[in-house]
Amino acid sequence: MIQDLIIQFIVSMIATIGFAVVFGAPKTELILCGISGALGWIFYVIVSTAGAGPTLGNMVGAIILTVFSRSLAVARKNPATVYLITGIFPLVPGAGIYYTSYYLIMDDMAMFSNYGLSTIKTAGAIVMGIIFGMAFPQAWFNKVFACKKAKQ
Repeated sequence: MIQDLIIQFIVSMIATIGFAVVFGAPKTELILCGISGALGWIFYVIVSTAGAGPTLGNMVGAIILTVFSRSLAVARKNPATVYLITGIFPLVPGAGIYYTSYYLIMDDMAMFSNYGLSTIKTAGAIVMGIIFGMAFPQAWFNKVFACKKAKQ
């Protein structure tokens, strides 16, 4: 189990770095973008496999990713979106969107509605996770990193 998590962390980190390059993230931030995506993915996997289901897993992964992105934004003096947009890449339900469209075109309404509902739940969970992660006051992040700088 631990080996699987390590492999998934590395693979999701590499995929996120690839997306960050395409997205145009600053080269100095690519590794941190990769870590943000891998962190969100690992929390998704842990929560999903613990029996909570993929919807809650996506929400928890998005919350962790958002808080981590906001922390990096303060620490690195960059916009949080640099880390958040690239880091969300592993959680996005790309296959669900594809299959929803495919079954719509194929006129298989039962499969279309099955995949469509699942995709909407996943996307909604990601959005809710970002909203919850953004609900923490910015002053908290500023204070944490101001205290660390004062100690140095």
